[in-house]
Amino acid sequence: MSRAPSRPYHGHYHMSSTRSLLSRAAYWAAFGSAAAIVFSIAVSNILLVLALILLLVSGERLRLPPIRWQLGLFFLGTLISLLASVQPSLANPQIRKFFCFLTLLTVFSTFRGLKDAHLLVAVWSVLATASAILSFVQFSNKMAAASRLGQNFYEYYVGERTTGFMSHWMTFGGQEMTVLLLLTGLLFFAALSTRLRIACGAMAVVMAVGIALGLTRSIWLGTAGGGVYLLWHWKRWLILTAPIVVGVIFLVAPSSVRERLVSAFRPHGEVDSNMHRVVTWRTGLEMIKAHPLLGLGPEQVNRQFKKYVPADLPQPLPTGWYGHLHNIYLHYAAERGIPTMLMLVWMLVTIIWDFARAAARLPPASDARFFLFGAVAAVIAIMITGLFELNLGDSEVLIMFLATVACGYTVVEEASAEGKVVNA
Repeated sequence: MSRAPSRPYHGHYHMSSTRSLLSRAAYWAAFGSAAAIVFSIAVSNILLVLALILLLVSGERLRLPPIRWQLGLFFLGTLISLLASVQPSLANPQIRKFFCFLTLLTVFSTFRGLKDAHLLVAVWSVLATASAILSFVQFSNKMAAASRLGQNFYEYYVGERTTGFMSHWMTFGGQEMTVLLLLTGLLFFAALSTRLRIACGAMAVVMAVGIALGLTRSIWLGTAGGGVYLLWHWKRWLILTAPIVVGVIFLVAPSSVRERLVSAFRPHGEVDSNMHRVVTWRTGLEMIKAHPLLGLGPEQVNRQFKKYVPADLPQPLPTGWYGHLHNIYLHYAAERGIPTMLMLVWMLVTIIWDFARAAARLPPASDARFFLFGAVAAVIAIMITGLFELNLGDSEVLIMFLATVACGYTVVEEASAEGKVVNA
C-alpha cells in the first residue's frame, strides 16, 4: 500500500483569508528564493529568511521530507565533530551553511506538487539559459584576452573559465548540469506542445554548449551519468549510440574541448588538475586513517592539510587549491568522520531510491514521471561530480539540490494523495 500523505492537497485547506494570504506569500518567497539561486545567492538568502518568517506567522505547519533522520544524523555528526575539534570556534562557516538547509523546509512546506515543480523548472531553465548565453560572451572575451596577451588559449583559459552568473566555473557547471537534466526529463517524459518542445529543446542545447565550453571534466562526467539514466528509462537503445555521439563531439568541438577531453589521460603538466587531485585524495586518506570516527573537525582540513601530506609526494606540491579535498566523500570523512559521511551517502541513496520507486509505480502517461526521473538523474550527477569536487559544499549548488529534492518529495506526495501511485 502507498503511504498516506501527511497533509491534504492545497485546494482542500480551510483557512481565514489572512492566513491564506500569508501562506501564498510564503510560497512565493520560497519559490523566489529557489529561483534566484541561479543569479544571486544574496537575493536567494533574503527571500529564504522572508519565507521562513511568513511560514511562522501564517501558522502553516513546518515540514521536512522523509529524509529527516539522515539529515538529522548528518547535522548531529557535524556538531559532535565540531565539539571534538581542536578549534571549535573556527567552524562557524560550516555551521552557518546549515542555513541553506532551510530551503528543504520552506519548499517542502509551501509547494504542493507537480505544478509548482514544473514552474520552478521552467524558471530555472530560462535563467540557466541566460547564464549559459552570458558564458558564451565570457568565452569570446577570454579568447580575445589570451590572443592579446600572446598566451596559449588552453593554458590561459583552464584557470580562468566561464562562470555565467556565478563567481566560479564549478558553481556555474553544477547548476547548469542540474537544470539541464531536469529539463531533459521534461522533454523525454512530459506531454508538451510542439512549440513548447522546440523551446525546451533549444534551451537544452544552449545549456549543453555552455557546459561543454566550461571545460569542467567532472561536470561532463556527471551530466553524462545522469543522461545515461534518463536514456535508459526513455529509449535505452540510444545508449548504444553514445560512443558515436562522443566521437562526433570530439571531431566538431573547438580545439580546447578536445584538449580537455584528452587531458584526462594526457594532462598538460600542472595546467590540468590530475596530479593536484591525487595529492588531495591521498592526503585526505591520511587524515581519515588518523581520525576515522570524528574527523579533524569542520574547517580543519585546509588548516591542517600540510601536516598530513604523504612524505613520498613531490615538493613543492602541484599548483592547485588545497582548501578542500576535491571529493565530497573523502572531505566529509576527513573533516567530520566516516559515520557522518555515511549519513550523507545514506541520504543521497535514499532520495534516489524514493524517487525511482515512485516513478516506477506511476502510470506511463503520468507527467509526474518527468520530474522524478529528472531529479534522480540530477542526484546521480551530483554524486558522480562529487568524486572530483566538493560540490555540496558550494552553497549555490547545495540550495538548488535541496530545492530539487523538496520538489521531488512533494510530487511523490501529491501522486500518492491522488491515487496515481500503483502498487509494485
